[in-house]
Formats: sequence, C-alpha cells, structure tokens
Amino acid sequence: MPAMSVVTSPFGALAVIVDPRAGEGSVAAEVGSVRRALERGGLEHRVQIAVAPGDVARLAAAALDEGYRYVAAVGDDATVQDVVNGMFRDGRTIVDSPVLAVVAAGSGCDLVRSFGLPGDVDGASSHLIGENTYELDVMKISARGRNGSSEVRYAHNMAEVGLHASATANAAGLPGWMGNGRRFVGFWAAYAGTRRSVLDVVVDGRAHRHRAWSVIVGNGQFADGGLRLSPRSFPGDGVLDALVFTGPKSDAYRLLPRMFRHGDHVPDPGIKELRARLTLRIDGPRRLPVVADGSVLGTTPVTFQVVPRQIQLKL
Repeated sequence: MPAMSVVTSPFGALAVIVDPRAGEGSVAAEVGSVRRALERGGLEHRVQIAVAPGDVARLAAAALDEGYRYVAAVGDDATVQDVVNGMFRDGRTIVDSPVLAVVAAGSGCDLVRSFGLPGDVDGASSHLIGENTYELDVMKISARGRNGSSEVRYAHNMAEVGLHASATANAAGLPGWMGNGRRFVGFWAAYAGTRRSVLDVVVDGRAHRHRAWSVIVGNGQFADGGLRLSPRSFPGDGVLDALVFTGPKSDAYRLLPRMFRHGDHVPDPGIKELRARLTLRIDGPRRLPVVADGSVLGTTPVTFQVVPRQIQLKL
C-alpha cells in the first residue's frame, strides 16, 4: 500500500494541542477522532495532549519557540484562551503573525460561532488546509487578582463583569453531573445575589458613570453556550464593544429570548452601548467579578486594552 503523501500548509507544519478537560471533559473522547482526521487530511503535524493545568499555554509557547508558526487549539474557549496566552511574551507575540486554528471537537466553543466555522472534528479539520485567514484582534485584560495585585491575561472572545460573570463563575463551580442544569442554577444564584452598582466606565479616556448590574465587553459575538450577547462585535475591526446593562435587573431574563434568536436585544433603552479603540476601564465602590472566555480572571477594577490584528485565525 503506497504511503500517504504529506501536505505542508502555507504556514509550515501544524502543532496540535489537545485539551482533554475541555467541554466538561467531552474532548477526551474525541482524541482518536482528531488523530484520524489529521491523518486523512495528510497535513504535516504533531499532536500533544495537555495533562496538567497550564500545559496548554506552555505547549503553545514551546511550539513557537521551536519554530512552529501554525498552532491548533482542540477544545473550548478556555483552551483557545490558553493557546492565545502562550503565543504572547513580554507584550508581543513570540513569532510574527502566528496562525491560530480552532478544532472545537463538540466542546461548544463560542469563538467559532462568530465565523460560522464547524464545531465538529471532521468539519473543523477540513478547514486546517488552505491559506484563508482572518486578522484577529484580542484584548489584554488587567484585573484585580486574589492577592490584590494586577493579573494580566489575553482574551480572544468576550468578557463579562457583574451578573453575567457571576452566572458563569457559579456554573463552573457546580458538579459536572448537573449538565446544562449548571447554567440554570448558576444564573439564578447570580441573579439573587446581584444588585445595581455605580460603575465608572472610562472609554479611551472619556469617563462615563452608570448604575448597572452587568457589563459585556465583546470582541466576538457569542458567549455562554450560544448567546449572541454582543451582536455588533467584529473580531478584526480594532474595536471593543461594551454593553452596559442599566435597566431593571429583570432584563437579565427578559432579554434572553432576544439574545438566543438573533442578538436583537440592542438597541434597548436599558443598555448603553460604548466602543473603545484603545482602552476601557471599569471600576466602582464594590468589587465585581470578571470573566473572560468562560474563565474567571478576578474582580474590578479591570482594564481592557485593544490588541489589534496580532494573530491570524485560520478559516
């Protein structure tokens, strides 16, 4: 039987990093499917499996240090965030214009929804070949960490402050056997424990003050398992879109059907829309939780900095 020919992408060999814990552990069952899909595609590659916390970012950084430019994240948005952070060192990417591919492998990754990319292994793997890319913005986030110091993290999709962040954090802390019920319980626990607060929001040096119960900062459009929370966001326009929820707290559930359908909850009199081309800072008298790409980062005060077009997203 003749040997299968090996195809080299325009970006060189592909470093594949698999996070088996992603998708609440569902990606672990897809490892074999990922390997078979890569072999069928014939693309020159190597596969590495993350084992311990921090492995994904470490493996991504090591791949770029070894000369790879093309890295695939197999997993959910937390996996993609880890790979993105591994691509940066000392405020810049380790190599010029690294190329990021995403194989969601059924994990429910929200980033791919903004681009209409497949969420299954075979469909996503078919997009690994070819030269189509998109210049992806990311955001550099500085939040207050547990010890009071500033924690810096890069994020690719969406950040939440206040009620939406509490709901995500609450759900992540519940046992996996609850399945989708974790989102339901997490949301209502956050709803019960949240009240409107005075927020100082500084956008590109211009100060705004609002009484609000949640803020969404969007680079991508989708979060929380398919909610189109930031429908006006385009992840390559050099802009972060902030939605400040100033209406009654009941909007948290009143607007849900509109978010699920088409993201037509904006415009709305209870939502202030702000756009930042440089930085956006949120602070107030109460510490509010900050979540980005489904990962808990810390609390306010938090600053978001636009980092435009440093990464090429493989389409």
